[in-house]
Amino acid sequence: MKPSSRSFASLLACFALAAACAHSSAEPAGGDGSRIASASPASPAATAPQSQLDLARQHIEHVIVIVQENRSFDHYFGTYPGADGIPMTNGSPTVCVPDPVLRKCVRPFHSTSQLQKGGPHTQRHSVADVDGGKMDGFIRTAISGKIECATDRSDPGCESFLGPQGQPDAISYHTREEIPNYWAYADHFVLQDRMFAPADSWTLPAHLFLVSAWAASCTSPYDPMSCTSNLELRDQAKIQRGGQVPMWAWTDVTWLLNRAGVTWAYYVGEDTCFIDPCPRASGRYTPAFQNPLPGFTTVRQNHQLRNIRSHSDYFARAAAGTLPSVSWVMPYNGAAEHPSAGKPIWMGMAHVTKVINAAMQGPDWDSTAIFLTWDDWGGFYDHVVPPRVDANGYGIRVPGLMISPWAKTGTIDHQTLSFDAYLKFIEDLFLGGQRLNPRTDGRPDSRPTVREKLPILGNLLNEFDFAQDPLPPLVLDPTPLPGTP
Repeated sequence: MKPSSRSFASLLACFALAAACAHSSAEPAGGDGSRIASASPASPAATAPQSQLDLARQHIEHVIVIVQENRSFDHYFGTYPGADGIPMTNGSPTVCVPDPVLRKCVRPFHSTSQLQKGGPHTQRHSVADVDGGKMDGFIRTAISGKIECATDRSDPGCESFLGPQGQPDAISYHTREEIPNYWAYADHFVLQDRMFAPADSWTLPAHLFLVSAWAASCTSPYDPMSCTSNLELRDQAKIQRGGQVPMWAWTDVTWLLNRAGVTWAYYVGEDTCFIDPCPRASGRYTPAFQNPLPGFTTVRQNHQLRNIRSHSDYFARAAAGTLPSVSWVMPYNGAAEHPSAGKPIWMGMAHVTKVINAAMQGPDWDSTAIFLTWDDWGGFYDHVVPPRVDANGYGIRVPGLMISPWAKTGTIDHQTLSFDAYLKFIEDLFLGGQRLNPRTDGRPDSRPTVREKLPILGNLLNEFDFAQDPLPPLVLDPTPLPGTP
């Protein structure tokens, strides 16, 4: 499905507004039965009501998915009003996490530092943090993972990485004070407080799920049936470090988009190399773990490597109104918010704000939906037990936001979501509901689960109100904190 023209979309929007008035006042239910803000009260209308998907197809022509790194929901939004955050009484956390070094149970604490250490975050660490549903392993894994300032806390340089009880910052949380722009987006648009990482693992598997709803290793890069689930991918990660070669044989969503003539692009740092061999990474580059598409055989066979583009191309196209239908935007090194990178959070927030500002200030703001998330929990505390949908996940909760002129402003979506919800939304909007399903997509692979079809998965369409007047842009200062450039 190709985007309709602006004039045609505007005409349809007029009919959509009239049709929307005929909807009932009942709140839309999510995939798990949860509900978010209600629509306008019903009123008589001569035309039959259109479905939410019909309205979305008329109003949304551009989907932008922005992915940062390694923060849990409680770490960024655990004290956001109305969200399912850190359990508290009178502003003090009531939960307690065992600390083997201090030999006692310690509580999450507010960190005002722009730098954290976090914790290890591979599959085994996810399992250990969840601890059978107790959600109490975060300090133990930081210690066993030899995270600096978790094992030895006597170093004077560790003071800013420890809480008032001497607890590691793996159980720290931030407030509006440290991440004001992210909280401002939550105030004005939609905050998702049940966005779970797609897998019990780290960055590379999460990004594979982002574009394909699966993470696996393949004995042959040209045989999709040779692939089996793999959430560690250690050997594959070593190969990726030297430059991208074909290694992912299963089907990704860009294959479906290309077949349907839907435009897409994957935006990375200016100095990113992704064709083997690559020199030692330098400058503003996006690590290969956040850029797996060059390793997909489908992308190479379709001659779509040209759709992996630089950030400067994104900003130029956003200004010109020529962004593709689907865009993914990855951070460059230093702006990813990875806690062990030694870079302040504000650098990542500034990057994200510039990307969002560009979309808002361009001519296509009124037909855009932006989704912002973080790829995994980074070892940080979260109190919500992840649902088990298959052997691969879900993983621990991460922050999620939806930003659009059609967002139900100031609402919190309590539906159960994961990155699979982005794929479902893209597939419904542009592909007529075609799924990454080996039985129906024309390219069989051996994935164990069609993630977009899981009954527990919520529907992002419920976050939109197409009957409202479109929300104006919220253009923010990328560096609002004192002392930032």
